[in-house]
Amino acid sequence: MSTLEPTHSFDEPLPEIRSGLRGASSALVCLDFDGTLAPIVKDPDAATITPENREAVADLASSPAITTAVVSGRGLADVRDRLSLPITYAGNHGLELFRAGAGETAVHPIASKRAPLVEEVCAALERALAPVPNVEIENKRLTGTVHVRSVPRPLRETVRRTTRSVVDRIGGGDLETSPGKRIVEISPSVPWGKGDAVSLLEESCLGDPFVLYLGDDVTDESAFRAIEPEGLGIHVGTERASIASCHVDSPADVTSLLEWLASHGVDELTGGVSARTPAPPAASSD
Repeated sequence: MSTLEPTHSFDEPLPEIRSGLRGASSALVCLDFDGTLAPIVKDPDAATITPENREAVADLASSPAITTAVVSGRGLADVRDRLSLPITYAGNHGLELFRAGAGETAVHPIASKRAPLVEEVCAALERALAPVPNVEIENKRLTGTVHVRSVPRPLRETVRRTTRSVVDRIGGGDLETSPGKRIVEISPSVPWGKGDAVSLLEESCLGDPFVLYLGDDVTDESAFRAIEPEGLGIHVGTERASIASCHVDSPADVTSLLEWLASHGVDELTGGVSARTPAPPAASSD
């Protein structure tokens, strides 16, 4: 692994990171996938983590004082296959959790119960949106995503409106929609998101870890809210405003940040406390 000096937008969060690490004995580093570890591409199936980021995540995960997790809107199996690293994964915006080292997967019980509704909605949208060029409906079992990145701009609002209508008709209040970066997310109406998943991971770490979260999309805002001001949210990209305290421009800057953490960040910690394996999401009643 090469050691890089801070460059470009990586300069901005470095003082905050150093300050946070110096007051902690361990760290929790949570990373979104698309737009953070992997560049955004037109075809979601073609998204690939950069080799540099994969190496950096692997190096970071080798430290016993740092818990490394990928928190993604992708399905759990999908995001695990794209990294194939022995770390913690939260898929479907935290509704699925694979615990590093334990070999177990926890699924939010209400999300599991409503998976057939998601399947029905996705099938209905395939029919309703068939005339729209380049629209893609992705069934992730617990959630769904309608991709409009390649849809002609004049038709994107029609896709969003149709998606909301179909979800309201079939979901009957059990499902909801939310906006994302050129997507519409379909999910169970439960009070659980990326911020809840990150809070769960934080509570499961030994001591009082310094928490970092890096993400680029609207769904990452709940994680920024959950960890700040004690932790540090870092928005990736330059396209929109964010409540995160800091930002970096691109996945290439994420590489620099992760490489610095792996090579120098551990030295900033006050002790080398290993992290516990996180517990599964708490069950809630419907």
